[in-house]
Amino acid sequence: MPRISVVSPVYKAESCVPELCRRLKLVLESMTDDFEIILVEDRSPDKSWQAVENETQKDDRVRGIRLAKNFGQHRAITAGLDAARGDWVVVMDCDLQDPPEAIPELYKKACEGYEIVVAQFEDRAEPTLRQKISKIFWNTLSWLAGIPFDHRIGNFRIMSRLVVENFRQYREQLRLLGGISMLMGFTSAAISLKRERRFAGETSYSLYKLLAMAFDVTMAYSDRPLRISVGIGLAISVSSMLVAFALLLLRFSGGVQIQGWVSVMVSLYFLGGLIIANLGLLGYYLGKTFDESKRRPLYVIEKTLNAHSADCKWARRQTARHRMPQQSLRRKFEKTESRRRARGRTPPLPSDK
Repeated sequence: MPRISVVSPVYKAESCVPELCRRLKLVLESMTDDFEIILVEDRSPDKSWQAVENETQKDDRVRGIRLAKNFGQHRAITAGLDAARGDWVVVMDCDLQDPPEAIPELYKKACEGYEIVVAQFEDRAEPTLRQKISKIFWNTLSWLAGIPFDHRIGNFRIMSRLVVENFRQYREQLRLLGGISMLMGFTSAAISLKRERRFAGETSYSLYKLLAMAFDVTMAYSDRPLRISVGIGLAISVSSMLVAFALLLLRFSGGVQIQGWVSVMVSLYFLGGLIIANLGLLGYYLGKTFDESKRRPLYVIEKTLNAHSADCKWARRQTARHRMPQQSLRRKFEKTESRRRARGRTPPLPSDK
């Protein structure tokens, strides 16, 4: 029977947490007796942490992690994955747009030999305009970052223990669950689902946050902006040489008189702006490299709930799993030592005298 961990970042979801835990426990109890629900509260301004505390008091299979400040959704997911101990780990949003009832389908597909199974939402419960903007956003991001992002795929997925252990090795500051999963290259599959409406509240991703995330992801996973800037610079240089050559021909042929300073000033300002923009782009890459070199922690945990009970259960399970092999090795070692002492190759131990 597999041990399943469910990781869910919590932010502005005080009304969602009780319903999330109720539906998760109903689903997981039908799959296994050994599961844990890890709720990572990302320093929400509402009473989300109080809701998490209430759930941990009702059931010790629910674990709570509170971060010291708002580190962002994907760092909160990282904190949950670092704490997860399941053979299979499910990542899902807390707003119940990812239906918990789909977890058995994800697990069934994973048992066919896949390390990662993601949910692909064909029908999203969102306005049509927002869906089109989201599609354009992710297609543009895919082209800039060089990673084939699918706007129909979010964080809802199930991953094997092998994937989680390797995910923990990726400690870069700019986090993106889907991007890192694709970089690892494990076998993956997708199942089609219908995305439900939010149980309560509103999304915390504004247009500004989406654009900022797109810029960070592009810089983190691709050098295409640098190559684009080089291409623009070369195109301007070639164009200017062609224009200069054409103007010289016209000047010496007597066809036109070149005069005025407007075109010169416009050209200077244009080229100056491009140079400053390229320097800023290089500075951004250098700044991110400097941030990575500091090796600061991705998150800081202020408080944990039910972590000790989960650790004890996990320790008992691991002890039971490895007790017999350890006893066999000890008996084998004692037999080997007794044979060596009988042959006079090693002196007897003090306890044998």
